[in-house]
Amino acid sequence: MRIFALVDCNNFYVSCERLFRPEIRHRPVVVLSNNDGCVISRSQEAKNIGVPMGAPAYKYKSFFLHNNVEVFSSNYALYGDLSQRVTSTLASLTPNLEVYSIDESFLEFPPCMLRELPSIGKEIRSRILKWTGIPVSIGFGPTKTLAKVASNFAKKYPQTNGTFSLCARKDMDRLLDKVPVTDIWGIGRRHGKRLIARGVSTACAFKDLPNLWLKKNMSVTGLHTALELRGTPCFELDNSPQPKKTISSSRSFGRPVSSLFDLEESVAAYVARAGEKLREQQSLTSGVKVYLTTNRFNDLPQYSNSATRMLPIATDYTPELISTGLQCIRSIYKEGFKYKKTGVVLLDLCDKYNRQCNLLEMEHKAESAQKEKLMDLLDSANARFGRHTLSFASEGLEQPWQMNRKHKSPAYTTCWDELPIIE
Repeated sequence: MRIFALVDCNNFYVSCERLFRPEIRHRPVVVLSNNDGCVISRSQEAKNIGVPMGAPAYKYKSFFLHNNVEVFSSNYALYGDLSQRVTSTLASLTPNLEVYSIDESFLEFPPCMLRELPSIGKEIRSRILKWTGIPVSIGFGPTKTLAKVASNFAKKYPQTNGTFSLCARKDMDRLLDKVPVTDIWGIGRRHGKRLIARGVSTACAFKDLPNLWLKKNMSVTGLHTALELRGTPCFELDNSPQPKKTISSSRSFGRPVSSLFDLEESVAAYVARAGEKLREQQSLTSGVKVYLTTNRFNDLPQYSNSATRMLPIATDYTPELISTGLQCIRSIYKEGFKYKKTGVVLLDLCDKYNRQCNLLEMEHKAESAQKEKLMDLLDSANARFGRHTLSFASEGLEQPWQMNRKHKSPAYTTCWDELPIIE
């Protein structure tokens, strides 16, 4: 029998905010989405007083005040950094690690450690809490899907002390009968409704469906999910995820934008961020796509469009990408509209060191080496001293179009000017 573990950070965004604000550890806390739109993370105290996931912030403003709810805008720089610290801690425990999302990771342990799972779970939780300050729940199972189910039990029932195992359980059917079919990892809303209409409302009932029906109605993925619930591993750990084939960067504006100047600034900023991601995965891009759109939820005139420019030589050189992005936005901009959002997509990505070279590159070999040194300097400075330590003038300085984050906490771990101060 194989042993998988899912380590899930509890209410991750809220836990990150509480880490540097110990006085709010027992108060209801919520974190809002971009532009302070709706609730995307809740503390247990916030759940207990009835704050639903996705609650619109403007509708719950008086509710938050009345119930002394601490409200935070999303602080992705902080969350991303703490996520990496949790991942590094897990990597010190086992090399068999898959980072599934910003707050979840899968691990695998050898079968000989079956009897040691309670102590392993305790050690993982203790080390992560001590090294990062983030509380986690851990689920063990003979498959990734069952490990996911086990982690939900670990979070839901306090008597588990944050660790639960579904390995070698004789009461598996009884436990799976407590899991709604819509809570199964990989079962979407559409399939969930169809299964409930068929009378399949729990994970136990789902795993007992005939294989032919599952394959016909839910494809091979649905069949694999059922097999995993039966204890047959179908999903392996993804230790080395494939590089992205496209990279995108976009945000909704904090206020409606009408001027081309502001739109150009936003496109330049998004291209710069996408270029940074491009170099992180050691890829080059052969094309840039830019789109813009108005707010379709108001009664004002509507307009949306996109433009794509292909590059003669694949590159990761941000100034060239910004120049191409600005050409795109200028070609689709129209006056008289209030725009809600722009976005950038880098297309046709290829590996920087394993690809078919372009003959034109040989003519500019020395110039390409200088560009690479400049980008290395840019990235290393921003990595050491904080993002935007060095940036391009075309990105702007004040950036009045930036999204609203009125309740944003400091970037405690990624910005020298915002380090916590001990008095």
